[in-house]
Amino acid sequence: MKLIEAIVKPFKLDEVKDALLEIGIQGMTVTEVKGFGRQKGHKETYRGQEYTIEFVPKVKIEVAVNDGQVRRVLETITRAAKTGSIGDGKIFVRDLTAAVRIRTGETGESAL
Repeated sequence: MKLIEAIVKPFKLDEVKDALLEIGIQGMTVTEVKGFGRQKGHKETYRGQEYTIEFVPKVKIEVAVNDGQVRRVLETITRAAKTGSIGDGKIFVRDLTAAVRIRTGETGESAL
C-alpha cells in the first residue's frame, strides 16, 4: 500500500478530485496548506505598499491506494493539476505499512 500526497494549486482541486473519481478512487483527504518552492513567493501591492508573500496557498491531497493503482493515480493527478506554469506542485509517494477501517475493523488493503 502507498500514501500519495499531492501539493497542487487550489483552483485545480475540483479537476483533480473529479479525475480521481473517474478512475475509481473513492476517498481522499484535502488540507489547505501554505508553502514555497522554487517560486519563493511573490510580491503584491495593497494601497500603494508592496508586500512580499513568502508562503503561497496550496492544497494537499492525500490518497491511500494499493500498489497496483500508484502509476495510474500519479498520471491522473499530474494530468489534472498541470497548468504548465511555475508552482504547479509536487507529488510524493510513501510506503503505507498499515490501514484500519475504524467502523468495521478491516485491515490492510481491504480497509482502503
